[in-house]
Amino acid sequence: MSYDLMAFETSKAPQERAAFMEWYEQQVQWSEDHAYNDPSVLSEALQRFYSELSEQFPNMNVEDEIFEAMEEAGTDNRLTDYSLGSSVIYAAFAYSVADEAYTAMRELAIKHKVGFFDVSSNEGDIIFP
Repeated sequence: MSYDLMAFETSKAPQERAAFMEWYEQQVQWSEDHAYNDPSVLSEALQRFYSELSEQFPNMNVEDEIFEAMEEAGTDNRLTDYSLGSSVIYAAFAYSVADEAYTAMRELAIKHKVGFFDVSSNEGDIIFP
């Protein structure tokens, strides 16, 4: 299991909760015609957000030597599984960093003026800047 959060392009997402949840379900079908590990498909704001977030929580698809160094340092729990759509960044964190990940994503969402959705919570926060 993972602790999942999402950042999103607010110009693409409806603000009413039920409509947002329908839009979210469409996004996580991963039906766009591109690889979902390519940051170049993101909007400019989401690219800036991802660049900064992945400094704190690196993409788990790192080279073996980086993974081994993080494992040796005991920081491999910070490796995060990202799925990158044109309007969303879906991030699956280790539960051991859930609180820190939540705080980092909320702060970066505010900074970069993108939306934030707490996927893992039953009534998760949906925050627009």
